[in-house]
Amino acid sequence: MKNYMMSFSRMRFFGMRFFGLISVLLLVTPMALAQDLVSEPDAESAGDEETVLADPPDFVTLEISEWTVPWADTRPRDPDVAPNGSIWLVGQGGDYVARFDPESLEFERKPLPPGTGPHNLIVDRDASIWFAGNRQGYIGKMNPNSGEIRRFTMPDDALKDPHTLVFDHSGHIWFTAQWSNFIGRLNKRTGAVDLVSVPIAKARPYGIKLDSNGHPWVALLGTNALATVDPATMELEVFHTPREKSRIRRIAITSDDMVWYTDYSEGYLGRFNPQTSEISEWQNPSARSGPYAIAADKEDHIWFVETWPEPNNFVGFDPASETFFSETPIPSGAGAVRHMVFDEKTNSIWFGTDTNNLAQAMMPEITYTPDATQEE
Repeated sequence: MKNYMMSFSRMRFFGMRFFGLISVLLLVTPMALAQDLVSEPDAESAGDEETVLADPPDFVTLEISEWTVPWADTRPRDPDVAPNGSIWLVGQGGDYVARFDPESLEFERKPLPPGTGPHNLIVDRDASIWFAGNRQGYIGKMNPNSGEIRRFTMPDDALKDPHTLVFDHSGHIWFTAQWSNFIGRLNKRTGAVDLVSVPIAKARPYGIKLDSNGHPWVALLGTNALATVDPATMELEVFHTPREKSRIRRIAITSDDMVWYTDYSEGYLGRFNPQTSEISEWQNPSARSGPYAIAADKEDHIWFVETWPEPNNFVGFDPASETFFSETPIPSGAGAVRHMVFDEKTNSIWFGTDTNNLAQAMMPEITYTPDATQEE
């Protein structure tokens, strides 16, 4: 594990629609680039108790089921779960939204305007489907029964590519725009859109999740950083990770509001503590990893997919013991798993694959075997 204690400095910047604030984390010590644990106790902290880790879970493999999406070579991706348990997904290369019935195992396709290039969808509490019209610069709302679409266009022509969407609890959708370099907030009722321009060239805002306080956290894929926005002031803070070559792609947030991320370029799982600005990282199991999609289950275990191995490797990490306790090859190979969602009702994770499948990974029963050496 690599452990970094961070401090940060601030500078003002002008956003598109407001005067904002950015906080950039700076390393306290150059030793943070070392491969091993870099935090050494000083004279004041030498007497502090060491963190006691929990016993690791027994190693497990997962049951993964896959269903071929019947529209070939359309890159089905970014599924979400409707209130009735049905699964919705987008066909990025086929300009459609689709519904999958886990009971009948049947797919139903609803077409989108040609050239939409849907990148992501989320399902609302009333079963409405919200999707990112990535190639046409809009966010769409679809009636799941009729397929009728309402378009929400962007207030700035510079924003051309809504990317990933997430609901908050105040009637908004937060979203990223990777190549346009924006983070946005859509009012679902009025259609008003607030935009925050990221003041780092080619920062590429990518994955996005909300913490328990309604603050969005964003992976900046074009640099080594995380970002967050204060919903009250729309001020932006950016937190740089220690390794300049790291590239953060997706985010998961556990019940304690720890921000977990996949470092796609250098093969690490990372954890950022917003309260202390401490970053901890663990090198992934595979020598060539390419970790991409990530999700947390109801027990706060972290699950992610290494996309460079063939087949892709579905990995489980236990934060309490800081151990990787599960690795499962995805049966189809997967090609790449770009985004996934945990469904608490079925205790499973749903995801799409570049091999044109929809897949479900069932969460395992966690068991522990006592360490015989400790009992002696």
